[in-house]
Amino acid sequence: MPAAETTVAQSFSQEYGAQPSGVWSAPGRVNLIGEHTDYNDGLCLPIALPHRTFAAVRLRPDRRLRLRSLQSAEQYDLELDEVRPGNPPGWGGYAAGVLWALEQAGQQVQGCDVLVDGQVPLGAGLSSSAALECSVAAAVSDLCGLDLLADDTARSALAAICVNAENTVAQAPTGGMDQSAALRSQAGHALLLDCRDGSIVQVPFDPAAHGLSLLVMDTRAEHALVDGQYAQRRRSCEEAAGQLGLHSLREVPFSDLDEALGRLPDALVRARARHVVTEIERVRRTVALLREGRPADVGPLLNASHVSMRDDFEISCDELDLAVGVATAHGAVGARMTGGGFGGSAIALLPADIVAEVSSAVIQAFADKGFGAPDCFTVTAGGPARRES
Repeated sequence: MPAAETTVAQSFSQEYGAQPSGVWSAPGRVNLIGEHTDYNDGLCLPIALPHRTFAAVRLRPDRRLRLRSLQSAEQYDLELDEVRPGNPPGWGGYAAGVLWALEQAGQQVQGCDVLVDGQVPLGAGLSSSAALECSVAAAVSDLCGLDLLADDTARSALAAICVNAENTVAQAPTGGMDQSAALRSQAGHALLLDCRDGSIVQVPFDPAAHGLSLLVMDTRAEHALVDGQYAQRRRSCEEAAGQLGLHSLREVPFSDLDEALGRLPDALVRARARHVVTEIERVRRTVALLREGRPADVGPLLNASHVSMRDDFEISCDELDLAVGVATAHGAVGARMTGGGFGGSAIALLPADIVAEVSSAVIQAFADKGFGAPDCFTVTAGGPARRES
């Protein structure tokens, strides 16, 4: 058994005095491009990370739920009937919410003991929350015989259940990209997700074959989705769509963007809409380039995406701007912040032979500004949630 599975299984036994029924895992994600498009029925292009959250789980004969984490001293012990919107608070809401949402979807579940080992960096905008949800969801699906990992149709349904858990119980108003990436990705591919109908296309993504690497720069500027900023952006997008008489901003053709913006009287709402419509178009162009085997040519689209998020959507911060600026100044073909914003991580696509140089330059620039030290690491496109043992 690999080290991570062994650690979480042994820790489970020490905590609960019995062996787990198994160990499941789900990945974090990094979004190549397509930010804040998911709740606008748009397109996004995440990859699953090699970093995963592991969940050792044992089914119980009752409806008691016990949750423990190797990353948190906060423990939970409650009945499934106590799970509701806003309860339990903290990280437990993401895990317990999955069982609540499964029942809401008509699935039969029962209590369980859970111990998680989250190896997706916390607060980095790399979707540690979806990795937690989906690792627990995968375990409950297998142990309760729900068969929700059987094929992509089943996994799509499970992703929607996990979204409901996060939106309703954890009360984080996110879209569906993160859970789809955690459950439906394929190794060596980016996941083109159409958030209007939930359909996916696997897009080859192997930068190493072209002498490139994808560098994640975790600024360690804390990122949180429940502080109101994310919800404000979502409301602005809904307001824009409503003023245009549309269900969502996805319905605005890129070719008609200027005309649509001219019908929005509020400058702030206009800027938010401009980001969403142009970002969806950038996803389309990125996918076309990747299919043509031209990943280096994606660079200018990454740069334009960051400018749009910084200026039109206003979700960047000094640390993210610094990481992106230093990476591009030192030879990256493109860079952008990734994730919900207001902190978290940026990514840079760059020649593999300058990874160390760029990482050092970013770290030095943060030190010069008096920021905390960032964590820089390369990633490849990983696989989806699965049973490990």
